[in-house]
Amino acid sequence: MQDYVLWGGIFFAGFVILVLAIVFIVRKISKFPIIVNITKGKRRSACLLSLSFTALFFVILTLFMGMVTAAITVINILGIWLLADLINLIFGRKLKEETVFVTSLILTTIYLCICYFICVNVVETHYSVTTDKDIGSLRIVQFADSHLGTVFDGKELERYVEEINLLNPDVVVITGDFIDDNSTREDMVDGCAALSELETEYGVYFCFGNHDKGYSDDSHRGYTAEDFTEELKKNGVVVLQDECVLIDNRFYIVGRKDKSSESREDGRENIAELIAPLDSSKYIAVLDHQPTDYDNEASTAADLVLSGHTHGGQMFPMNYIALLMGVNDSAYGMEHRNGTDFIVTSGIADWEFIFKSGCISEYVVIDVLPC
Repeated sequence: MQDYVLWGGIFFAGFVILVLAIVFIVRKISKFPIIVNITKGKRRSACLLSLSFTALFFVILTLFMGMVTAAITVINILGIWLLADLINLIFGRKLKEETVFVTSLILTTIYLCICYFICVNVVETHYSVTTDKDIGSLRIVQFADSHLGTVFDGKELERYVEEINLLNPDVVVITGDFIDDNSTREDMVDGCAALSELETEYGVYFCFGNHDKGYSDDSHRGYTAEDFTEELKKNGVVVLQDECVLIDNRFYIVGRKDKSSESREDGRENIAELIAPLDSSKYIAVLDHQPTDYDNEASTAADLVLSGHTHGGQMFPMNYIALLMGVNDSAYGMEHRNGTDFIVTSGIADWEFIFKSGCISEYVVIDVLPC
């Protein structure tokens, strides 16, 4: 429920800011000398002409980049234009309004190009954790939030599979949102096939995220969550839904159902009850898509909890908004609570639009080492 409140609030606030941005831009452009001359100083005509130019600009952006990206672009133009206006005011309005406008467009373009590069440039992030349990050494590679079809498609996932293989992982874990509500069947099948190429000592393990089962009717995607599950299994991926697997008699992989399952018919098991039957002398790694149950997980024998979901905030300042609202226990990175290590990845791709700021795209390498 909190997730719906967060995103509902973000979308509402975004809509309000978008409307204010359009009003601001229309009023500013209507005062340009060229617009005033064309409309012969008629204020209403100037505003209508300015609105027409702004609407055309928005429509073109939407056609080429999608509505959400178009909205983000316009909002960023507003922010940078306001900043440029403030600087111009401080220096005594030495620049003409048209110059400030063009400067704002250039700076917005540069900024969003940087955000695009950050999003599509996937990097390796390394963590080391220690344990006094008799596990020897263990290398886990984690990725999450590929949202196939948003940044790259199912075939293009093969590139990252090849990179991960070079790391010689003992085990690969996928902590949810492998696919998206809008991922095509082709992308889903190709992506699952790419996972069959992963070379590990102990296999590939998957837990569901909130988007994997989809929010809309199955006919929208042309396949069901069961179809997706079968495709994963067909390609050698172990799907864990509130299930535990003992590997090499040394460590457990525990895959939780996503938090969104709490509102579904199937529900999800309490983490304490899920872990209670396990041998706590062995290392226990938990896969939990949403980082929202830290206190409960830290009170169990879990040694490591791996999550995704947040995208590192995706674009500043959403990461701080989510934390302030108490929706997530963490937006990114590693922390230690009561003997349990928690890691949240910012994801290997993105959701809905291809921009990131204040975070990175990554897959994570975790080396578990003896104390």
